[in-house]
Parts: sequence; C-alpha cells; structure tokens
Amino acid sequence: MTQILVPVDFEPQSLIALEQSYNLARLLPAEIVLLYVYDPPAGIRALFGASYDEEILNKLKERLTGLSDKVQAETGLQVSSILETGQVYSKILETANTVEAQFIIMGTHSQPELPGNAVGVLGANSSRVLRSTKCPVITINARHHYDGIRNILLPLDLTTESRQKVTWAIKIARIYGAGIKVVSGIWSKNDPDVRSRLRFLAGQVKQIIENEGIRCTAEIVEDVENEKALIPTVLNYAEKQGDIDLIMIMTQQEAGVIEFFVGSRAQEFVRLSPVPVMSIVPKELGFISIFS
Repeated sequence: MTQILVPVDFEPQSLIALEQSYNLARLLPAEIVLLYVYDPPAGIRALFGASYDEEILNKLKERLTGLSDKVQAETGLQVSSILETGQVYSKILETANTVEAQFIIMGTHSQPELPGNAVGVLGANSSRVLRSTKCPVITINARHHYDGIRNILLPLDLTTESRQKVTWAIKIARIYGAGIKVVSGIWSKNDPDVRSRLRFLAGQVKQIIENEGIRCTAEIVEDVENEKALIPTVLNYAEKQGDIDLIMIMTQQEAGVIEFFVGSRAQEFVRLSPVPVMSIVPKELGFISIFS
C-alpha cells in the first residue's frame, strides 16, 4: 500500500500538516504513517540518565498512539505510528526509506522574523529533509489551507529539470481533478531570445497539459524588477489568483530563468509561500511509478 510519512511533534504546524494529508491519503489511497523523533539535548540525558529517557519515551508512545487512533477513528483512513530516537532530520529520511514513503508531508517550522532581519530562516530539519529526500516533500506553513487542490502553480524555466515538473503536475492534477497554471517570470533587461523561447515553451507545455484533458493557463510575468524579485513576484501571483492550492518546485538546481533549488532561494520560496509547496526530486530518483 502507498505510504505517506507525516512527521509530528504535536505542535500546531505539524498537526496542520497532518490534516492536509487526509485528502491525498483518501485519493491515492494511502496509509498515513505518523513519525515522532525524540531528540533530547545531550545535557538533559547526561543529567537524568536512561530512566528519564524511558519515562519520556513511554509517555510519547502513549500520546502518539492516541493521536493515531484518533485520526483513524475520525477519518476512516489507515494510520500507523512510529517513535524513533535520534537526529530529527536523519530519522525522517531513514524512516521514509524504510517504509518506502511516496510522499512526506511536514510543517516548515520556519523561525519567525528576527529584529533587524528582512527574512527569517527555514527550520534546519525541513531544509535538510528537502536536500536529501528521495521522494516528493509537501511543506505546509502554519495555517489551514483549502481542503483539496483546485489549481497547481507550475513555475517554468528553460531547463530539462524544470520540464520534469510537468509530468508530476499532470499526475497530481489527475488525482485531485485540478487545473494547472503555468507561469514564468522575466525582467526587462533579459535577453529577447530568452523571452521568445519562454513564450514558446509555455505555449507548448500548455498544449501538452490540455491534451491530457486537464484545464491549463499559461502566463508570462514581465514586470519583474530584477532576478532577486522573481520568487516574490511568483508568490504574489499565486496569492492574487486566489485558487492555487499547491506550488511545485524542484529539489535540484534549475539554472535557467528562474532558479528554484534547495539552497537559499528554495528556502526562501518554501518559507514565504502562501500555499503548500511540493518539492520534487529528478524523476530517476522519485517514485513516479505509483501513478502509472
């Protein structure tokens, strides 16, 4: 059976991410696997010893089992739970491989904006999972979102890796009965040849998607001040549309017109996105076969 891994820590962000997993689990269908990773500070462990760990782990297991039972009773979905001890991000990756998860759905755990800083920092665990995972990761910010997917936003550039997102967008759109909105951003000083190629590619992608029976629009946003403004411009576009419920980016560098990769830019994208973001690995590493 298909597995969706949902790391939880009982905080609002992870519980919202859990709620967002229900629709996907129903539609695939899939089992939801809850994961809690106990990673106490070394000083606490040294001070209180193994008996303290055992007591905490027993309480965590009871609480995790209770959450699993509650979700299963309320949703009718198949839910299981796993309790691990160790580094959070490494145990998430290890568990995803062990259960052969096709998706990881998790809260971003972004740190709040700090005084004097223009932006905050994406949580270290989220960032490391995005860099190293072998399956798509859907990150959820700390707010409730639409229950389902009406439209998928597909930022597009001229790279081969970027075009791999088209395949995933079609597959997810079919699952949800969603539409796809293709968008590319260019700024005024850009090479006219790149602008022409982007327009051609956007039209070509739109035709491919429509040929699959999926409604699609394609738009080129040209009023971008500079390259650094691309991500805010695309996110602003998504928010203004009002009916976009998932944005797709790649976990590998896309070195074309828009670079969405797991580095400073992708962290900014995931952290600032007003809607859930699906980060995808190149197809040779992913689990696309489950949709075939």
